Amino acid sequence: MEALLVDEIPEGPQWQYEPKWDGFRCLVFREGDEVQLQSKSGQPLGRYFPELVAAIQALKPKRFVIDGEIVIPVGTGISFDELLMRIHPAASRIRKLAAEHPALLIVFDILDDGSTEDLFEQPLQTRRTVLEAFAQRYFKGEQVRLSPKTMDQDLARNWLDRTNENLDGIIAKRIDLPYASGERSTMQKIKKIRTADCVVGGFRYGSKSKLVGSLLLGLYENGLLHHVGFCSGIKTTDKAALTGKLEKLIEPPGFTGRAPGGPSRWSSERSTEWNPLKPQLVVEVAYDHFTGGRFRHGTKLVRWRPDKAAEQCGMEQVQQHSVQALRVTGGSVTA
Repeated sequence: MEALLVDEIPEGPQWQYEPKWDGFRCLVFREGDEVQLQSKSGQPLGRYFPELVAAIQALKPKRFVIDGEIVIPVGTGISFDELLMRIHPAASRIRKLAAEHPALLIVFDILDDGSTEDLFEQPLQTRRTVLEAFAQRYFKGEQVRLSPKTMDQDLARNWLDRTNENLDGIIAKRIDLPYASGERSTMQKIKKIRTADCVVGGFRYGSKSKLVGSLLLGLYENGLLHHVGFCSGIKTTDKAALTGKLEKLIEPPGFTGRAPGGPSRWSSERSTEWNPLKPQLVVEVAYDHFTGGRFRHGTKLVRWRPDKAAEQCGMEQVQQHSVQALRVTGGSVTA
């Protein structure tokens, strides 16, 4: 079951609210000694998280299906970068990372508890009651935990306001509807969008085009301009004039700190070609998450800021000031 991104928290007695954890979505299937961890796209995850497979095998029930989020606690928060490091071909590397920072499964739904017939066809209100009883009885270790929920919209807003490196927003679910696999009608996600002023340190041409396709963004830290992401979505009617303006500012190095990387399995050699610019242009962009020194997803161009000097665009705009620790008690996780 997937979530539809919306701008406002839905209201009404039919809605349940949960934290949106910043991790990998995971369905867990247990049948006897066999355990399968499955990603949102249907890919197997078990080999990347052997400590979670072992933790699931250690649970007393021999048959169940649960839905949750894989996260990796590091210090007082959780680290998405540590999750990305797990997707590695070498088993020895995975074992080393698992020993250094064991993963945690935060569970928020149950589709089969081994006894209730057709549980996934029951409304969420019923499934949550079954899940809470299941968690209280069996979640005794450190690595499988129950996610909190609330019917209180004020508390949900508090979670959203505290969106940081632990929480990616909140999820709202209809308590009166069954588990709707593949649909987005019964579950909604709300993220807190922020803005930042960034230097345009470079640009890329569009695919098979002589017009600008995307802007490369930078922020200053300790006197160095670091590449932190990109934005596209430039209006077609603006591209010709903007391309001419950018081409007049082409001048190496563009970024004096971290620069855009080379080709990867996600990008072609063509898509990594970029043109460095004098650090003169400033744009305001909207983003939902910043971690590991860059915007997690592509940003949205809000407006140009000719009134702002490039040197005013510092990394402090995106630094997290309110990191909340994960509090793990009694088989559950508190946001």
